[in-house]
Amino acid sequence: MIELTDEQDMVLSALEEIAREEFAERAFKWQGEPPWENIELLAKQGFLGINFDESYGGGGMTEFEAMLSIEAIGSVCPDTAEFIYNQQMVAPRAIEMFGTEVAKDRYLPPVINGEDFVAIGISEPESGSDVGSMQTTVSNDLVLNGEKIWVSNVPHADAAVLWVKFPEGLGSVIIEFDWPGVEVQEHYKNMHDGTQSQIRFEDVEIPEENVLTRGQDAFVDQLKALNWERLGCATLANSWARNGLEKALDYAQQREQFGQPIGDFQGIEWKLADMVTQLEGARLLTYRAALNAHEHGRIPDRLETSMAKLYSTERAEQIVSEALQIHGANGYQQGHPLEYLYRLTRGRRLAAGTDEIQKNQIAAALKESGLPDLA
Repeated sequence: MIELTDEQDMVLSALEEIAREEFAERAFKWQGEPPWENIELLAKQGFLGINFDESYGGGGMTEFEAMLSIEAIGSVCPDTAEFIYNQQMVAPRAIEMFGTEVAKDRYLPPVINGEDFVAIGISEPESGSDVGSMQTTVSNDLVLNGEKIWVSNVPHADAAVLWVKFPEGLGSVIIEFDWPGVEVQEHYKNMHDGTQSQIRFEDVEIPEENVLTRGQDAFVDQLKALNWERLGCATLANSWARNGLEKALDYAQQREQFGQPIGDFQGIEWKLADMVTQLEGARLLTYRAALNAHEHGRIPDRLETSMAKLYSTERAEQIVSEALQIHGANGYQQGHPLEYLYRLTRGRRLAAGTDEIQKNQIAAALKESGLPDLA
């Protein structure tokens, strides 16, 4: 679909082989728990944190290679892909991009070595997509008060990046869960059995070196960097869509009814044709945004990113739903990979900005700059 460099092709091939040989048998058996065995193997092979600086143990590559790794692994083991997406494209990446040297030295090596997880806390009980209405504050003397909700994987994390409000504007800080004043109040289970938590902060003292961004201009940079997270989210959805499509294609060729494989019926053929067309369209949107950003040495374009995230996550849910339809009652049973994959893909339309937020971004970019260039 796209032309890779020799190095990118080598990374992709190696990861596809690891996923097939090491992850396939245990895929869909993690039940919401982090796949630590797989993470440790990726770390040993040097494939965890491939887009982080080599001085912290990373691979020194780019977000594009990180996206390739997510897609290669997610087409086999969706839980492992989600874990590396969270650690390569979300909170730890924010630490590397905006953190002090002290913070980077403290928090990045354990993540890249597969020993730790850094969570992200944005939403609040009364504030979701509207980050401007956040009530979690950090005072001028760096004292944190407030509350966050829907924070993922807290039981498996030692630290989190929080979006907060400083007196002069929005910003972000790093906290650790064992600090005085940090209280995990409640855990929730989402549709795919992942753990999300509600956390309260009362007079938590933040070290100066744990401030990531502070003030409107600095936070705008972090908002722009969120486009990489959204492209990672799109890539993750594409990998899960491919996972479901591969299962549907195999099943359609093996399952026989009325004396022939069901894949020979035109109704199923058309489903498969629509599914692969939608998937390739989603992948093209996603990789175009990433490659354009790297070619011009900038953060991904808002319009391209939002289109990729919106289209990929919507199509992933549709493709996996059709894969389940092809499996019939078999795919609808609890414990079947497609039943789990459907619950998993549904969450991507909420994470990293809902469908509606992406449409707002797309419309705003259109009104501001007009239609995308033809070239």
